[in-house]
Amino acid sequence: MTQDQIVLFALFAMVFAALVSGRWRYDAVAFTALLAAVLLGVVPPASAFEGFGHPATLVVALVLVVSAGLTRAGVVLAITRRFVRPGRSLGGHIAMMGAIGGLLSAFMNNVAALAILMPVDVSTARQEGRSPARTLMPLSFATILGGMVTLIGTPPNIIVATIRQDTLGAPFAMFDYAPVGGIVALAGLVFVALAGWRLIPLREDADARPELAAFVAELVISEDSAIAGKTVGTLQDEADRAGATLVAVIRDGRARSGLPPETELCAGDVLRFEAGSEALDALRAGLGLDFADQRRKHYLEAERAGLVMVQAAVPAGARIVGKSAESVGLIWRQGTALMGISRQGRGIRGPLRKATVRAGDVLLLLAPQEDAARVIDWLGCLPMAAGNRALTRPDQTAAAVAIFAFAVFAASFGLVDLPVALGCVVAGYVGYRILPLADVYTQIEWPVIVLLGSMLPLGAALETSGGTELIASGLLRLSAGAPAWVAVGLLMIVTMTLSDVLNNTATAIVAAPVGIAMARALGASPDPFLMAVAVAASCAFLTPIGHKNNMLILGPGQYRFGDYWRMGLPLEVLVIATGLPAILFFWPL
Repeated sequence: MTQDQIVLFALFAMVFAALVSGRWRYDAVAFTALLAAVLLGVVPPASAFEGFGHPATLVVALVLVVSAGLTRAGVVLAITRRFVRPGRSLGGHIAMMGAIGGLLSAFMNNVAALAILMPVDVSTARQEGRSPARTLMPLSFATILGGMVTLIGTPPNIIVATIRQDTLGAPFAMFDYAPVGGIVALAGLVFVALAGWRLIPLREDADARPELAAFVAELVISEDSAIAGKTVGTLQDEADRAGATLVAVIRDGRARSGLPPETELCAGDVLRFEAGSEALDALRAGLGLDFADQRRKHYLEAERAGLVMVQAAVPAGARIVGKSAESVGLIWRQGTALMGISRQGRGIRGPLRKATVRAGDVLLLLAPQEDAARVIDWLGCLPMAAGNRALTRPDQTAAAVAIFAFAVFAASFGLVDLPVALGCVVAGYVGYRILPLADVYTQIEWPVIVLLGSMLPLGAALETSGGTELIASGLLRLSAGAPAWVAVGLLMIVTMTLSDVLNNTATAIVAAPVGIAMARALGASPDPFLMAVAVAASCAFLTPIGHKNNMLILGPGQYRFGDYWRMGLPLEVLVIATGLPAILFFWPL
């Protein structure tokens, strides 16, 4: 063992010990380790920060931005309304989301599949008042498992097929991975839905709590609204799904509450709800409802692409105290609409735009994104922390899906690299005004980027120093004289271990030639060894750095580095227990 190898193995051991302990922030630990590697001479100074420009790092950052764009365009809301039902058991929810994620990731990059479903899962968790940590990790694992079913589902499958073509003259075909990958994915999904989620440590998560402010708000049924012509009972069901309460229906200036469920709703009816800002936005976008102040709606049209919902507390002495939104000219002076008022359990009479604002109220405002802070200051109010929410744009759902689908298609079939494809999606979302430019930067989890950018040069140094080859040669010696199936199993175990430390792409590149060499030494077919590498390289469940999907959920789920192995270790054991027999059956030695 060389000096560089000793230093690198020692650094990795210290990094993992520090990360598992949870005493220090993961980004600080990783960056410190990178600096130590440079000072010790095992990482060249010129390569020290190449990880921050690595495609894996760029993919993680861009996926977070694309995910925000899909959410804002209403794609997440559409999926939620179609498949997610409130009140479903946690295991049932995980099974449903995992099945959708696995199916999507079989036919698109599994990172892209998670990008679509992660906001849906977080939104559902908030509606249910539980931590998203319970479901994000099972969802991530399900999308990783689903990617093993086809050639284009995950990079290791493509790499293994390419190495097979270079070495044996023919690649694996599109669905050659399906028999083994399908069995492993199905077994893994059953595990995470029935038992796996119970192994995840649960911590208090402020983001998962229901909103503290319940606003009284008004929305109007437009001519093309999905609820026009439907009944009050149908509307109440939709409100329950969104986490809102229908207070009254205002028709011809008269508020009517307690209407029979069979009462038909008409265009022009004003609906008064009591709900949080997220539920109100979901109702407005999902049912095609509009702003109640129709006479002044045109003041908002020019700013529609940049509107956000903000919450503002009204202190004593504020400009708007004792006045109404209409009397201060909020909409025509500031291009801002009053969406709702929260008033400590006291009722509000009459139209909201004419309601007298009192000190202590919390206002829900629909304001231009760039001017929101100025509008709140003009009113004399105080901004509420974490109270901003971008306005969902269901009219841009088709455009957002089309841009995203085209990019995924281009990346899946090798027309363009995935980071470039995702970059084009971000540029398209900004250019089409689906996502404001400022959100491109605010949606990125920078601590996650620092962790990944710091660890990638360390993994590359381990490979270039011969550390991975050292492990491979030891594996060949260990399996000498054993039955061929034992060698396949050992290859799976070592490949999984490497994939938890290195990027899964690098792991496949190193392990696939080792598998071919082992097969030749044993006089066996190389195909089961290559299948073992493909399956094991994708199954990186012990750490967040082993797979991009695990990195994506690290921030939103508020996980610690040591949380992953609790569900990941039994899942990896299950993968070997089901994958090895399946490989030997479908790809005989």
